[in-house]
Amino acid sequence: MEVQLWGALAAAAGGHQTVEIVAKDIRELFRKLAEQFPGVEPFIEQGIAVSIDGTIYRDTWSQPLPEGAEIFLLPRLAGG
Repeated sequence: MEVQLWGALAAAAGGHQTVEIVAKDIRELFRKLAEQFPGVEPFIEQGIAVSIDGTIYRDTWSQPLPEGAEIFLLPRLAGG
């Protein structure tokens, strides 16, 4: 499936804004993304928001990834 990387995530993935990854859920997506692009791992540890067809998921790593879904990964924003 095609996964869109936003902001610092794209830079951490060697400048790739779009990557192809086969995964059944968010947990597997993060694991495969970290294997392919080790620079992304610190962002995963800090927390990444995942948009699946326009719905944002945070800390829901067991969320299934439907075939053909539009998936965006966004680094968490620090707030205060």
